[in-house]
Amino acid sequence: MISEPFALSIAGASVVGVLHLPRRQPAPCVIACHGMGASKDSDKYLLLAQDFPEAGLALARFDFRGSGESGGLGRNATIASRIADVEAVLEHLEGHPALNGRFGLLGSSLGGYVALWAASRRRAAGPVVTWNAPANLTGLPPSDPTDITAPGPALVAEVRAGRNAVAPAGVASLLVIQGGCDDVVPPEHGRALFERAGEPRELCMLPGADHRLTDPLHRHEAVKRSRDWLLQHLHTEPA
Repeated sequence: MISEPFALSIAGASVVGVLHLPRRQPAPCVIACHGMGASKDSDKYLLLAQDFPEAGLALARFDFRGSGESGGLGRNATIASRIADVEAVLEHLEGHPALNGRFGLLGSSLGGYVALWAASRRRAAGPVVTWNAPANLTGLPPSDPTDITAPGPALVAEVRAGRNAVAPAGVASLLVIQGGCDDVVPPEHGRALFERAGEPRELCMLPGADHRLTDPLHRHEAVKRSRDWLLQHLHTEPA
């Protein structure tokens, strides 16, 4: 497996990521979108970076502006800025010689919400997988400058103004993975995302799973189900 760091600039701020390539090339690529308070280096994305290339999928993990190694300030990050980051990463990787031009999106929590928005804006959207993603942000708590995992003031203002406050409907080729004991994003959000999705669609409830998929059995099941869905809908034979 080959790992390639990459960086690009958006509105004067750097977006930093790592592309993990399988041996069989050119390959389809999955863009991993982390959640609020997380980063590309969270355990879940490191696990994906190991598992997906072994199955023949490239995996790109990156930090949204205001998070991890990327530039910008977390308090300025919004859904719109995160969508722009995903689109910029996609554009940056579209011409990569080791990739075949087919892309999927996978996001956890708020990253899944952003992945849905990014997919809804693409003319030829690929498959999408969400892990414990909200169906709407109407219950977003107030901004707390002392808590890096809390939404920043720009995000709160965006949602309060009704912009990007509800996940888009009609996103097809969607696998919704939802923890049955998620007390951050309750299971009804996963069911709502599934009901509003276009075909093909699938809802995978993980009984007993929490928001972070802390139990290794739950996490590995999420990885397996995600990998199989993406391989199927990116029209790729397993390595």
